[in-house]
Amino acid sequence: MTNKIPVDLSLDASWILPVIPRERVYSDCSLLIKDDCIVAIVPSGKVEEQYIPRSRVDLGAQLLMPGLINCHGHAAMTLLRGYADDLPLETWLNEHIWPAESQWVDEAFVRDGSRLAIAEMMLSGTTCFSDMYYFPEACATAAHEAGMRAQIVFPVLDATNNWSKDADDAINKGLKLRDKYRSHPLIKIGFGPHAPYTVSDTALQKIATYAEELQAPIQIHLHETADEIERAIGRTGMRPIQRLQDLGLLTPLTQCVHMTQLDANDIDILQLSGAHVIHCPQSNMKLASGNCPTQTLLDNTINVALGTDGAASNNDLDMFAESQSAALLGKMVAGNPLAIDAATAIEMSTINGARALGIEDQVGSLEPGKQADIIAIDFSGVSSAPLYNPLSQLVYTASGSRVSNLWVAGEHLVQDYALARMNSTELKNHALKWQNTIQGHDGE
Repeated sequence: MTNKIPVDLSLDASWILPVIPRERVYSDCSLLIKDDCIVAIVPSGKVEEQYIPRSRVDLGAQLLMPGLINCHGHAAMTLLRGYADDLPLETWLNEHIWPAESQWVDEAFVRDGSRLAIAEMMLSGTTCFSDMYYFPEACATAAHEAGMRAQIVFPVLDATNNWSKDADDAINKGLKLRDKYRSHPLIKIGFGPHAPYTVSDTALQKIATYAEELQAPIQIHLHETADEIERAIGRTGMRPIQRLQDLGLLTPLTQCVHMTQLDANDIDILQLSGAHVIHCPQSNMKLASGNCPTQTLLDNTINVALGTDGAASNNDLDMFAESQSAALLGKMVAGNPLAIDAATAIEMSTINGARALGIEDQVGSLEPGKQADIIAIDFSGVSSAPLYNPLSQLVYTASGSRVSNLWVAGEHLVQDYALARMNSTELKNHALKWQNTIQGHDGE
């Protein structure tokens, strides 16, 4: 008779970074998985003293860590990657992106763009993403088919667009989508009011009421540029975040994206509300929108997570690159090389992201009982040597290109650098089709 515990998989690695406890790195240990959950981390030499693994994989000189969480993006806009670069935000939006979206965005565009984005994210280490875009049902379907974890926030705007007639129409459609995915193990549906300047007080109050009743997330672009603040004060006599607080929209369910223009009172409002900040450093830098004071926010116990934004303004969806940018920009903005250190940058892309999305009890760290959302990074190459500090190596070098394997809820979705469920050739062919269609029309 044996007291050994049966498990499905033992992943043996040179390093395991659980994120919790902070800065802890285990050497020559194994991560044990049963069904879709993490069972334990134990020294590799002692696995078979306590467990009976159905399968055992020796990853060698690789590091295991939680999958990265991309807390803000517009997945389908991957089909507009490089379409309108090096322009100011207003010009980029009004003269290029919005006209292109008006002409081309439909369910097929969102399906193909979302699938392309999901593949790119998985291959660079992202296991969970948040999306705000038209035809959210198409993105939800793409995530479901790919086996990806996702938060889909349906876009709410007062103006008629390709997906909805007005804010009420968007809310009604979004609530139906939420009902469809209510019991889905990987996909969560929330509200995505686009921005304070595109959504009325009436619609924002309605969203606040529904979100509180349903305990559903809200994600909104907020304080993205100085011009947004100036116009809001001219229109309403108050800064946008004060307006949202007065309308009851700011709660621990709220995810505030960008936040590059903050004063001391704004920070006080954030702290009191329990709302989260989603920092998109590369997009903010590319569009010269401003700088989010991330270290100051963290010092004031405000949760800060990371997002790539859409590939039309980034232009990639590599969360390791975003972590590096967050660390470097955070130091520059704070004027302090100690600000946003490597451990903090990793937390922002893992456990902080899970907290922002309200799923920290499921993912964001490698702890027993949590979902097996895991990535492996190969440190065996020349560019990884010497390796004094795995955390620094993850943040300050091109780690996205070193992601060799990825699991979501225990399912092996990237195997030895290749997609297991998705066809790369098919994805590229669909992207080329859209490129030729859009380019051909632009050339007329």
